[in-house]
Amino acid sequence: MTVLVTGGAGYIGSHTVRALCAAGIPAVVLDDLSTGCASLLPPGVPLIEGNIRQRDLVAETLGTHDVDSVIHFAASIVVPDSVERPLDYYNNNVANSLRLIEACVAHGVRHFVFSSSAAVYGQPSIVPVREDTPAVPVNPYGTTKLMIEWALRDTAAAHDLRYAALRYFNVAGADPSGQAGQMSRTSTHLIKTACEAALGLRSEIAIYGTDYPTPDGTCIRDYIHVSDLADIHVLALRRLQAGGGSFVANCGYGRGYSVREVLSAVERIHGRRLNVREAPRRPGDPPMLVADTDRLARLLAWRPRNGGIDDIVGTALAWEQRVARLGVSLAAGRSTAAVV
Repeated sequence: MTVLVTGGAGYIGSHTVRALCAAGIPAVVLDDLSTGCASLLPPGVPLIEGNIRQRDLVAETLGTHDVDSVIHFAASIVVPDSVERPLDYYNNNVANSLRLIEACVAHGVRHFVFSSSAAVYGQPSIVPVREDTPAVPVNPYGTTKLMIEWALRDTAAAHDLRYAALRYFNVAGADPSGQAGQMSRTSTHLIKTACEAALGLRSEIAIYGTDYPTPDGTCIRDYIHVSDLADIHVLALRRLQAGGGSFVANCGYGRGYSVREVLSAVERIHGRRLNVREAPRRPGDPPMLVADTDRLARLLAWRPRNGGIDDIVGTALAWEQRVARLGVSLAAGRSTAAVV
């Protein structure tokens, strides 16, 4: 049996495909390559170029590849964009995901791992945040993720489908062996953009909001290394395949870092000062998000393999240096340059 990974050529998706391969689990990727990059995928993994809104293509893929499990990443993910273009996010993240879930039920897919987000919590009053904290999103992105969690809950109650909804906190870093990392030059992720600024690929790095109710006035986030997050997906899938029940779990380290602390880490590891610009708050950004990860450790017996912020920044910086040195194309073609 095979795992279908939607959005598997993207940042987190490609790391998870590599983790599946390392675990000996066959995978097939469905990705329209609008933000993904085929060169990030390991050799031999089938890539089907398309979108989950294409019902016939999804149905054909599920049947042809004997898919019994789905890991669903394909989505729009930029919080400020969701505030400006909410209907686009509801169409892509909700309507298309519902089509995918419907296809899974029709084809007898029994296990579904969903890429959710800490954005479902909105602005929690108690930190660290537990899974039973009220989910009150403050932006359309978070709302779309919560709506699919609800859809999966209700679908699982009516059909033979078990699911895991993994609520990511801030994902960063890159594969320590240099095989994969973030490729998009339009990324808004703090650690990636800070590393690009350190290497001169951006003229500056902006701090959006310096008047938050935090010790240094900047937002605090819980960062998790992307390779650790990929391992969590494999463990969640195995739990479902072994007959475990559906669950929701936070994915983080349980330790928060402010924007200024992250930028200081980049400067320390790179050995060079950043050109920092202070800017107004962005709409929809909560002051603090840090995970309570007790449930994740209890259900999956998971412990991170990577360390804290220095390991995350170090691998991210090494990846950006590698990409800049090799001139890796962001085109859809499966270049070998990303894996030499």
